[in-house]
Amino acid sequence: MVNTDLIRSSNKAGEIFGLSEAIDIFKKMILIRYFEDKVHASFQAGLIQGTTHLCQGQEAVAVGSVAALTEGDYLTYTYRGHGPCIARGMSPESAFAEIFGRKTGVSGGLGGSMHLTDMDLGLLGSFAIVGAGIPVAVGAGISAQARNQGQVAITYFGDGSTNIGAFHESMNLASVWNLPVIFICENNLYGEYSPIRTTTPLDDLVVRADSYAMTGYKVDGNDVMAVYETTKESIEAARKGGGPAFIECKTYRICGHSRSDPAKYRPEGELDEWLARDPINLYKEKLINEGIATDSELEDISADIKTYVDKAASDAADAPWPDQNEDLSKYTYVV
Repeated sequence: MVNTDLIRSSNKAGEIFGLSEAIDIFKKMILIRYFEDKVHASFQAGLIQGTTHLCQGQEAVAVGSVAALTEGDYLTYTYRGHGPCIARGMSPESAFAEIFGRKTGVSGGLGGSMHLTDMDLGLLGSFAIVGAGIPVAVGAGISAQARNQGQVAITYFGDGSTNIGAFHESMNLASVWNLPVIFICENNLYGEYSPIRTTTPLDDLVVRADSYAMTGYKVDGNDVMAVYETTKESIEAARKGGGPAFIECKTYRICGHSRSDPAKYRPEGELDEWLARDPINLYKEKLINEGIATDSELEDISADIKTYVDKAASDAADAPWPDQNEDLSKYTYVV
């Protein structure tokens, strides 16, 4: 069953999450936003070698979906994957250190921005190859099904990934074997620099779930509550043997594709339209309107988190580099 209606939440944040948890959702979204802003500033300052792909504007997808997970679940994500990692609980300082190539990074500084991994958190890895994390999540789903302990796997991918063979093979196998895998498409309207309709004959990718007899949802990806509710429903069904689900999150990346991309290929006015629906501001308004927090209180929280992020980045930049013999060689050569 595929739901092609755009899902938005009509519930109250305090009723869905609880009062303290509702504030925690805001904190995580702000943390991701400031983290990504700092990564961009660090790249411009020469602290980062290689490239970066940032997710400002897509925070609701990461935070809303991860909030529905429990300990022991698995995640795979794209090269634009800092958001799910931070939402899952990865240390910002360790993430910065990895992105800066320092020894204290989550992968010892050997992976960089596109390879943040933490097995203790179920973060199986981001993948520099488009769509490469999708079949890995299916593998995690096979493992979870075999252990029969109620675990699920989530995999995040962009709209462009729905055109590759690995996506279709993974969707097919997950459905045939009734695997506990949740496929989350972050449809931000662009595959790198290409508008979706120049590469894909569809606006609503959720219809592709029908081809694999899979439950599908089209969700407002800037509504963190809608993302949470939909993901939670899908996960609960998967844990009970209900099989996989496909969730298309309609969202938008505020920044360009990578590094210093100014995104001049976007039509005039498009960015402003999406900025008017900034996921953080939308959720902030809900918290204020429900009386959960005042604007002043949320501004103070934001300021504290920005200070925290700045310190995490500074401490990471001061961390030592990996040692060529002790760290680099042993993971590259057989001794």
